[in-house]
This record gives sequence, C-alpha cells and structure tokens, in this order.
Amino acid sequence: MTATVALSSQQAVNPLDARSLLSAFGVLGVGAVLFAETGLLIGFFLPGDSLLFTAGLLCTATGKHGAGLSLGPLLVAAALGALTGAQCGYLLGRRAGGALLARDGSARLRAGAERAEHLLARYGHARAIVLARFVPVVRTVLNPLAGALGVPARVFTLWQIVGGLLWSVGLTLAGYALGSSIPDVDRYLLPLVALIVLVSLLPFAAELYRGRRQDGAKEVR
Repeated sequence: MTATVALSSQQAVNPLDARSLLSAFGVLGVGAVLFAETGLLIGFFLPGDSLLFTAGLLCTATGKHGAGLSLGPLLVAAALGALTGAQCGYLLGRRAGGALLARDGSARLRAGAERAEHLLARYGHARAIVLARFVPVVRTVLNPLAGALGVPARVFTLWQIVGGLLWSVGLTLAGYALGSSIPDVDRYLLPLVALIVLVSLLPFAAELYRGRRQDGAKEVR
C-alpha cells in the first residue's frame, strides 16, 4: 500500500510546476532542472525563472507550501546546475555544430535560435551571453549556438559564469528576500511567481529598447 502511494506521488510530479518539482526533488531537483534547461535542448520547456524564485521563497515558508529548503545548499545547487548546464550546451554545440539545432523540429526552439543569433550579432558575445540567461528558450539554445558559431571558449566561459550567477543566485535571493519581508507570503505564491517572470525579462527589454533608440539616432544622422 505504501509503495503504491509513493509511486502515485512520483507519477503526479508536474515538470512545468515549480512547487511540484520542489516538493518531489528538493534542492537536487533545482540543480538537475537548471542543468537540463541550460544544457540540453530537450529542457527548453522547463520553468527555470519561476523555479529559482519559488525555491528562494519557499526557504522562508512554514505552512503547507513549506518545502524544507535551506538557502545555502539551494544557492550552491542552483549555481552549479546553471553553470555546468551552460558549459555542457556549449561543448555539445562545438561538437555537433549547427546540425544540432537544425535536426530539432520544435518551432519554439527554432524561434529561440533566431533570437539568440540576433543577440550575438547585435550585442556581441559578452552582453548576449549574459542577457540570454534572462530570456526563456533563448538561454537554452544560445549555449550550443555559441559553440557551433565558434565563440572562443574563454569568452563564453567567463560571461556564462557572470550571467549564470546573476540569474541563478539573483532570482533565488530575490525570492528569499521577499519571503523574509512579507508574513505568510506563500499565500500569494502564484501571482508573485508570474511577476518575477515578467521582471526577469526587463534586462533584455531594456537592452532591446536601447538598441532601437541607437538605430533611430543613426538613421536621423
């Protein structure tokens, strides 16, 4: 009977729901999900932004949403998953080249690859690699794309570490800070997660707006 209940619980895990993933796998699940999302093309649909923020938030939750997470191990798992995943994606891209993306039939991945290519061409390697961390799907495809396009390994490694730490540690600490400052914050979990996903897109939107203004200024001249 106990085995049946445990099996049913495992089968009920929803990979698109951050709370479900955290309840089932805890800190190790955070690292595994971030590795898959940033290092393997099949992980493009995983909820990296909401998972990080929710995990930080649930470090402070004590009610029914509490997941028994500790901030220190969570930060380590998040950073390791994000950094090793990106490096793995880059190495896969260097080995397989453009064929890795060309073989995939997903329309979302193809669109993500186009946006990632646009970022690299428009903003250069450093800014593109950092900005891509904050854009769903793009952060999945930019890593193998950078490898396929021959972005120097030192350049990629340096800036993916910078972007990866800003993204993984930053979003986790944002969730933790909010959870620490608002009593019973877990009651408002769903709207807060939606808000943080929108906020995580602001760096990319600001950079895009700045680029368009610069293009407009050039046309006027």
